[in-house]
Amino acid sequence: MIRLMSRNLETIRPVGNETLQDLLNRHTKPGKLYKKEDHLIRCFSCALRCKIKDGKQGVCRVRFVKDGVLYVPWGYVAGVQVDPIEKKPFFHVLPGSDALSWGMLGCDMHCSYCQNWLTSQTLRDAAAGTLPLKATPEDLVSLALESNSPTLVSTYNEPLITSEWNYDVFKLGKEKGLYAGYVSNGNATEEVLDFLRPVLDFYKIDLKTFNDRNYRALGTTIDKVLQGIQMVKEKGFWLEVVTLVVPGFNDSEEELRKMARFLADVSPEIPWHVTAFHPDYKMTDRSYTPTKTLIKAAEIGKQEGLLFVYAGNIPGGVGKYENTYCPYCNTLLVERYGFYIKKNRIEPPGRCPNCKKTIPGRWFRQ
Repeated sequence: MIRLMSRNLETIRPVGNETLQDLLNRHTKPGKLYKKEDHLIRCFSCALRCKIKDGKQGVCRVRFVKDGVLYVPWGYVAGVQVDPIEKKPFFHVLPGSDALSWGMLGCDMHCSYCQNWLTSQTLRDAAAGTLPLKATPEDLVSLALESNSPTLVSTYNEPLITSEWNYDVFKLGKEKGLYAGYVSNGNATEEVLDFLRPVLDFYKIDLKTFNDRNYRALGTTIDKVLQGIQMVKEKGFWLEVVTLVVPGFNDSEEELRKMARFLADVSPEIPWHVTAFHPDYKMTDRSYTPTKTLIKAAEIGKQEGLLFVYAGNIPGGVGKYENTYCPYCNTLLVERYGFYIKKNRIEPPGRCPNCKKTIPGRWFRQ
């Protein structure tokens, strides 16, 4: 069950003739993810590594330099609610549990089909914009504990650009025994991942395309995202990857096969979620993803050597690709309907009940 929690937080309203930009600039603090280069500030919260002049912003529009200091978002959320962990989607993390989920404002990319554009495209698109809610790390951790959510998740906009805020929330959460997750575009740097590693456990990355031209149209390059995926895996985060299969954009067999092959080369244990597109934001010129396309994508993932492939956003319509099976003996381990767990047979600490092999994931609280 999804439970809205925003009612517990106070809306921050503009003062006088204050713009949303002015309001957000007030809710900041000096950042940590930068270094000085000559008379500029080099930000490395994301792989764009913006060089920012005094009085200017980075591409994300929410990190800016004033008097030689990089200021970053802090002290608010744009929305917060309790979601099933499967909605993120994490299928190999604490099945059936809840995640206290929030987002802030802004993004380092500008995807034309973004489903969270009202928050992610704030300050970039005049039609977007959401008044923030005043919050502290203590507020969010308290909401997680009150709602019996073992995981804190930064989502809804790109969490990398608000990593200093997320670090403070996650650090306090760790002290209370909570886990932490990112739902991210993967446009990461080694510096930001090293900064987050002590407090962040789970990392979901969107692999949006395997075409560099398409990635550049969204705001980055394919190499940056592929490097992000490799670094997240190498640094020991639990990683799951999602591809929103968009008709006419990334749904060719050739492109899907390249994505699956790349992931299998990084690690065949990475769960790959292929999910259904619906028309949104500026991309309303095409139809929903056909079920048969998702099933074909999932089959390609298995053919290329991935052990765990899931098809999503069509509950009950993709057969076995909603469930987790043992890759060694094919025993049904976790049966799902959409975001909901119908059966979970995985034994502590994370073994198949039949062949007793270890199943990659974070199945139980420690």
